[in-house]
Amino acid sequence: MLGDLDGNRARAAQAIATAASAGAQLVVLPELVSTGYALADVAQAQELGEPADGPTVSGWRALSDAHGIVVIGGFCELDADGTPRNSAAVVCPGAPVTVYRKTHLWDRERLTFTAGDEAPPVLDTPVGRVGVAICYDALFPEVMRGLAIAGAELIAVPMNSPLEGPPTVPLPVEIVSALAAAYANRVIVAQADRCGPERGIDWAGASVICDPDGRLAAGPLPDRARTGLLTACLCLADARDKRLGPRNDVLADRRLDLYATQTPTIETKENVT
Repeated sequence: MLGDLDGNRARAAQAIATAASAGAQLVVLPELVSTGYALADVAQAQELGEPADGPTVSGWRALSDAHGIVVIGGFCELDADGTPRNSAAVVCPGAPVTVYRKTHLWDRERLTFTAGDEAPPVLDTPVGRVGVAICYDALFPEVMRGLAIAGAELIAVPMNSPLEGPPTVPLPVEIVSALAAAYANRVIVAQADRCGPERGIDWAGASVICDPDGRLAAGPLPDRARTGLLTACLCLADARDKRLGPRNDVLADRRLDLYATQTPTIETKENVT
């Protein structure tokens, strides 16, 4: 819920504990799970935000250590200068926390947050090599392919995907995009979307786990407006095999000599109100 810091932290902690009790080794939480998404402006983000060693991530640190699981979740970070960042923390048992700051800001996020300037990371975790992208980041094929090239076996995507217009059928386009990214890069994609209305925003209900063959391993939830837990038993090592068959490999078959000549210069105009 928007602005309910204690309640949001408690709900996230309960979700982590429930997932751990179900045997999960890695848990992905939504984008900006600590504060809610529809922050009014920079001032509200500064009021509700916290540093990377604040109570939200510290709580995840304690739960990660207690349950021996990897926790990845989005939070409103205040950097050393007090600047709001749309960030994700990767918390592994007994290891330093890694924080990634969203590099592709969506719509009015540009009025609230400052974009990160470091590429999404790929990290060695107890379950395998894990990459991170936050919501709109994942729409860019360059991001997902870059994470795959860097060795990601699973890409975690905390997200808050606003529903704009009627949902696409048979699946929300955000799920189709995740399936395509999983298949095109032969990786696992685990994305966690928000649920419930917030300041007039509804959500796409795009929480899914996709296997490296581009198939749904779990999700979507039957009611996109309600909270739920998705689980899947997948072997991250399967994502190391980039072959599509005896003669094709999604990374080895790239024609880099051709792609370099296909990068045009495009001028765009920004229209932010």
